[in-house]
Amino acid sequence: MLKEFRPALRFLFIFLGLYIGGNVLYGLWITYQDPAPDPATRWVAFQTSVALNQWGYIVTPLQNEHGPTVFLKSDNNTVLNIYEGCNGINVMIVFVAFLIAFGGPARKLSWFLPVGLIIIHLSNIVRLVLLYFVAIHYQHYFYYVHKYVFTAAIYIIVFLLWIIWVAKVNGKPKATAA
Repeated sequence: MLKEFRPALRFLFIFLGLYIGGNVLYGLWITYQDPAPDPATRWVAFQTSVALNQWGYIVTPLQNEHGPTVFLKSDNNTVLNIYEGCNGINVMIVFVAFLIAFGGPARKLSWFLPVGLIIIHLSNIVRLVLLYFVAIHYQHYFYYVHKYVFTAAIYIIVFLLWIIWVAKVNGKPKATAA
């Protein structure tokens, strides 16, 4: 009986092992950086400010001297406060854990994994740019848009990438003759 559940249990153990291991390593890395923001958070804040500056907004990233965040400032006002949870690393850990646990040809995984991570990263930058606009123009909706709309949007993107991996890139399992 356990034999029929072996593939699902294998997936579950690999996924949970990678997810927990990735989060522990990430947590240690964040703790090591404390009290400063980690390099990924600084990088994402900088790229968000570059994107906003390209749109004509004058935005400056400024590292918080008292905590692990980066402020996005405009006209000396803090518009966004970017924490380590905003850098997309946790979402990337979930994505990587799923792909490796699900398995597939290493040749396909070697290109799909980095492409997926780039898509997640760019989606996160777009999310932060849009949050900047919400913070300026619709501040009373900021909490809900940040907490629910954009969190759902980033996970929908990851889910779509998983579907593409399972159904298109990795290939559908071949039916066995009975």
